[in-house]
Amino acid sequence: MGKLGFRSILFAAIVQILVVSADANIKNLKIWPMPLSVSYGHRTLLLSNDFVLKTEGSKYPDTSGILKEGFSRLLDVVKVAHVVDANFSYAGPSPVLKGIQVVVLSPNDELQYGVDESYNLTIPAHGNPAYAYLTAKTVHGALHGLQTFSQVCHFNFTTRTIEVHQVPWTIVDRPRFSYRGLLIDTSRHYLPLPVILKVIDSMAYAKLNVLHWHIVDTQSFPLEIPSFPKLWNGAYSSSERYTVTDAAEIVRYAGRRGINVLAELDVPGHAQSWGNGYPSLWPSKDCQQPLDISNDFTFKVIDGILSDFSKIFKYRFVHLGGDEVDTSCWTLTPRIRKWLRQNKLNRTTAYEYFVLRAQKIALSHGYEIINWEETFNNFGNKLSRNSIVHNWLGGGVAQQVTAAGLRCIVSNQDKWYLDHIDTTWQDFYSNEPLTNITNPKQQRLVIGGEVCMWGEHIDGSNIETTIWPRAAAAAERLWTAYDNLAKNPSQVTRRLAHFRCLLNRRGVASGPLTGGGRAAPEDPGSCYQQ
Repeated sequence: MGKLGFRSILFAAIVQILVVSADANIKNLKIWPMPLSVSYGHRTLLLSNDFVLKTEGSKYPDTSGILKEGFSRLLDVVKVAHVVDANFSYAGPSPVLKGIQVVVLSPNDELQYGVDESYNLTIPAHGNPAYAYLTAKTVHGALHGLQTFSQVCHFNFTTRTIEVHQVPWTIVDRPRFSYRGLLIDTSRHYLPLPVILKVIDSMAYAKLNVLHWHIVDTQSFPLEIPSFPKLWNGAYSSSERYTVTDAAEIVRYAGRRGINVLAELDVPGHAQSWGNGYPSLWPSKDCQQPLDISNDFTFKVIDGILSDFSKIFKYRFVHLGGDEVDTSCWTLTPRIRKWLRQNKLNRTTAYEYFVLRAQKIALSHGYEIINWEETFNNFGNKLSRNSIVHNWLGGGVAQQVTAAGLRCIVSNQDKWYLDHIDTTWQDFYSNEPLTNITNPKQQRLVIGGEVCMWGEHIDGSNIETTIWPRAAAAAERLWTAYDNLAKNPSQVTRRLAHFRCLLNRRGVASGPLTGGGRAAPEDPGSCYQQ
């Protein structure tokens, strides 16, 4: 055997030993969510006073500044508002990390479903000078790599320096699912713009990548719709609204953090607030939802809303709801009952007619459609083949949806509804989207999952403690390779506690692991023990 072949085998053996060592000492890792492959050492580096971003060799021009902004945020979160004196005379002989070199292979920064989010990160134990090295197919993968880098940095209160522990690091990472969502609900309670932007920041820390914005519902219609400007008469008040500019800012802000915004227009139910501006959308004054199926104006309004959406929300999907539709108002209103009879429709087929007509409108605006699972349960064979079925009622639905050849998002309410505050983080962690789906082709039809923060009892005062840390448990389930997931949630308690404390240090009000949602610390003690 030649020297080159021997060295290759030796190198591979060393890498294998490192990975096995990392697996054996996984309790020593503090990265969340767990990467695909990790090896690490036991030495420490110090971040230079002038820690820099280098991009030599990168094909990404960063004309929009997404990477530079991500690097700036990295520095902010690793400093965690401390004054870094960086007096290296107190730091001993530890080598200094001068910067990070980021090489992005694609010049394109379009953010869309299925974008490559993988990255490779290496941090050496020494060098002259020493630089971390981050490679990614896209800038969005690079942003994830920067998030991971931030989690191996620690402020030393004695030396007033930023340290990188456990070097050398070699991390290879990519997400298991392309859709990793969090729903917020701005109809039941208005969420001020700064609250939404802060939620987006916290999503990026956990590598969630879809903000599902349930904008309107029965209770209120807070969004400006230029095509039908009276719709936001359904807002709770004139100050509890979102302008088109606000919505565009949410999309822009999220996009620069690698997060898509999925807009939801729930029809035909959950739409009573629409009639405050346009009463003809109600079946009658006394029976105000679902939307009037017999009135062509109803569908003109839907078309106008989706036309306006298409100018703001660039994600390829739009959510059209379709859940919890009680069609009794249609049959109780004489003129609509007459229309149903003339069109040979009953309560069930009328529901199907409305959903499919709304789907056609969305398709005409270039969207692919997501609907809640009731549409599949009632007439799944009639749905557009571009449909995605959003499971929420319980288990087993994803198995049926994928067997029918349709795509699915999992959000079963018994495990992934954040407003169910008695559901523990262990339940969130253990919820497996591919349960009982063994066919590889059908497994690929499950595009991911989503935790849902319904807003009946949520506003800006308590949203963070209701989301975190339980959403982080689901985030690891959706990001981390199945074989790397803990089989027993107790195995990740220490690591999740560390991430929860990291969120707190970054100004995110994450509750303790003890208890369910919105739990408070039970006794005095360390953040890491609660």
